[in-house]
Amino acid sequence: MRVLKKIASACAVAALCGAFSAGVQAQEQKLYVYTSMKESMLNDIRASFAKKHPEVKLEYQSAGAGKLMAKIAAERESGKILADVLWTSEVPDFYHLKSQGILLPFIPAEIKSIRNPLPDYDGSFTAIRLGTLGIAYNTRFIKEAPKTWDDLKKSEFKGAFGIANPALSGTAYMSVATISKTFGWSFFEALRANGAKMGKGSGQVIDDTASGDLVASLAVDYITLDKIKKGATMALVYPPEMLVIPSPVAIFKDSPNALAAKKFVDFMVSKEGQSIIAEQGTLPVRPDVKLPESYKLPSVEDAVKRAMAIDYQQFMQEKESNIKKFTEIMQKK
Repeated sequence: MRVLKKIASACAVAALCGAFSAGVQAQEQKLYVYTSMKESMLNDIRASFAKKHPEVKLEYQSAGAGKLMAKIAAERESGKILADVLWTSEVPDFYHLKSQGILLPFIPAEIKSIRNPLPDYDGSFTAIRLGTLGIAYNTRFIKEAPKTWDDLKKSEFKGAFGIANPALSGTAYMSVATISKTFGWSFFEALRANGAKMGKGSGQVIDDTASGDLVASLAVDYITLDKIKKGATMALVYPPEMLVIPSPVAIFKDSPNALAAKKFVDFMVSKEGQSIIAEQGTLPVRPDVKLPESYKLPSVEDAVKRAMAIDYQQFMQEKESNIKKFTEIMQKK
């Protein structure tokens, strides 16, 4: 009997030690994400990710893509990038980081379930959202929805159409570069001749459209739809040629939390993670995820089919000159 008690006691101690050890290991898994995504989306993702992976403590810093890249550059100079994961909408930045050899290739387990918009995919970064931009307009002032991009040159938009500053927003830069490649710089010159304005961030031009300071703007889907959901007198429409800008995620090569980072990427590609993206009013990369009918978003396949062509490498090389050209046009008197 004494022997059995000793064995039971030893087993209990071992189990307790094992549980304590497992608890310590769980507490040691941390993850820090630099991202330009909206906080409401990030909070939902963090809550769901925590339920699936309670062993990982997820924290994030949300800022514009330009500010995050500047922060990463400064951290590299000091000897250590503090983030484990980067998630923004400025695809050229990811090609740039890849060329510098600081990204850790990782192919998610469910990669075959997504509609991958990135050419020459090798796992260095993976698209987990298809951001769409359309024309947001204030229904108090614009009674007939614009149907084409050229409609923005009409008198009803005179002096009151806004575009975010591409130097401050990765999404705005990709939009400006894509439109100029598709229609030429003359398109922006015509908009400026009609009084179009350059705002600050992507959210700011949408706020100004909601308030009536602008009657319309080049607008990000989920930011606009969130405003409409909260009661703004706005609508969002897509011309035939769509702006579809992927938002990739990447893991930094020297991350001490690579295991947790891989769990995050796998989660974001999973149906559960993709459903959160859809519920926030933006397109997932998985066609098998149901889109809320209230948002009236195009299907994943339709958006990809209608998307304007994007040459990521070229846009990366031309970023400085493109921003300079756009700024010069929009500052003309």
